[in-house]
Amino acid sequence: MTDDQLPASKLVTVRYWAAARAAAGTTEETLDAATLAELRETIAARHGATLARLLERCSYLVDEQPAGRRDPAALALAPGAVIEVLPPFAGG
Repeated sequence: MTDDQLPASKLVTVRYWAAARAAAGTTEETLDAATLAELRETIAARHGATLARLLERCSYLVDEQPAGRRDPAALALAPGAVIEVLPPFAGG
């Protein structure tokens, strides 16, 4: 099933930054996920081990709000949410 065939109510937009962008090979994509944990699993399955390892160290913004250290399985994603994947940055 392609992205445009999924029900719109289940889709979220994922935006990748820096090393996450390089590992994903894309800037942005639309995926089907109900929680942040499910989204991370979907991304890892789609893009492989390198990005999967990086996702463990990333910070996340969900609709411009920091996800913080909340349990990813408990962090529900609203339909149409925008999730920013921010790998650790060096420097200041």
